[in-house]
Amino acid sequence: MFFRQKKSGSRTYLQIVENRWENGATRQRVVATLGRLDQLQESGQLDGLLKSGARFTEAVMVVSARDQGKGVDATNRRIGAPLVFQRLWEQTGCDQVLQRLLEGRRFEFSVERALFLTVLHRLVRSGSDRACVKWKNDYDIPGVAELQLHHLYRAMGWLGESLPLSDQKDKTPFGPRCRKDLVEEALFARRRDLFSSLDLVFFDTTSIYFEGNGGETLGERGKSKDHRPDLKQMVVGVVIDSEGRPVCCELWSGNTTDVKTLIPIVDRLRSRFHVGRICIVADRGMMSKETIEELESEARRWKYILGARMRAEKEVREEVLSRGGRYRVVQEKGKCPKAPAPLKVKEVRVGSRRYIVCLNEDQAKKDAADREATVASLREQLKRGDKALVDDTIRGHVFCSFLALALRHELYWRLRQAGHVLEWDDVIQDLEALQITRLTYEAKQFLVRSTAEGSCGKVFQAVGVALPPTVRRI
Repeated sequence: MFFRQKKSGSRTYLQIVENRWENGATRQRVVATLGRLDQLQESGQLDGLLKSGARFTEAVMVVSARDQGKGVDATNRRIGAPLVFQRLWEQTGCDQVLQRLLEGRRFEFSVERALFLTVLHRLVRSGSDRACVKWKNDYDIPGVAELQLHHLYRAMGWLGESLPLSDQKDKTPFGPRCRKDLVEEALFARRRDLFSSLDLVFFDTTSIYFEGNGGETLGERGKSKDHRPDLKQMVVGVVIDSEGRPVCCELWSGNTTDVKTLIPIVDRLRSRFHVGRICIVADRGMMSKETIEELESEARRWKYILGARMRAEKEVREEVLSRGGRYRVVQEKGKCPKAPAPLKVKEVRVGSRRYIVCLNEDQAKKDAADREATVASLREQLKRGDKALVDDTIRGHVFCSFLALALRHELYWRLRQAGHVLEWDDVIQDLEALQITRLTYEAKQFLVRSTAEGSCGKVFQAVGVALPPTVRRI
């Protein structure tokens, strides 16, 4: 039912009308005519009528009392990010995989909840695990109220535990197989139907320095990409498929050089994920001459794509760049700031090698920013973390950032499927603005949700989560 104004000559009357479904069509029926609108307004009868009716609608009264600050005790919690990423956590299978691996282990706290909390913290705000324990108090996250810092460390230590010797056959020369490897393999198996094989993988590494000792074996001095040779570091390698999905991460001591890692990592990928054909995409600096010869050997004959430094590689400098030829436009420059970056290419063959020369300054800047964003949280977490962590906890600590990266990609993928192109900072800001307020009004308790601002509604719809009701009595 609703109010409707009805004109009759020079006068306007106020009516209560209802919609009814009759004979396959919507019909309106006048329930009551309340009188002339001007007289109802002048006499104050209309205001009195509305206030009287509002007494029978608790939701209206609660919101009105909250807005006016009348007799209401309230506590606020943020709900946007917990609701969205909890759904992605479940839909990607993270919760089920962890619960299955935890069967037979008896912890006095929920390891799965502790790990979800650390992952959510990395997605929303950069900071240490110590800060995470305080941060959670501003959020409505089921099952984390009693978690303390030592619970987070124990959960991460469980992820980083080395597996028994019987499960070490696929390990690399640089580190043992750990429980986090089982998580990676199980998550990959769950989504295997989305893409048939890992025909194309991207592999890159970064170094992360420690302000403390860096565990028992991980912290070693090596070539620092952070320009901090005075500090111990570890090396983190990330493997991503052709769709941008994180597949796995590798963690090694800080004195491991890039050129040593590629062949063992690809061998391990083929064994762990049953990869048939494979094309490796990597930075030229990650490969030595011996590594390339191994890739091209009869025993392997792997396809590879290397990003060559134009001035550093003699063959590129003297043979490739010196040749003429026109560039072919692959992607025009778009008018929209979010359109793909413009790209021109030309092909040059030198012997059996095929070079694709790319001209794309905009994309070069974007690629650099994307690579940094991928590992920024990994680096930040260890810089600010506890200075006395052991190897197991460090491995689990970094892997939680890897899981955060996986959930971030999943959200981006779902938004793209829904036709939305949104900036990450805007998404998080809008999710952070969504709050639930617990109100106590006239000895009754209610939950009142704030308005969904900006991209919040699009994000909820993309992941299949319904917004909580505006007002709910509990």
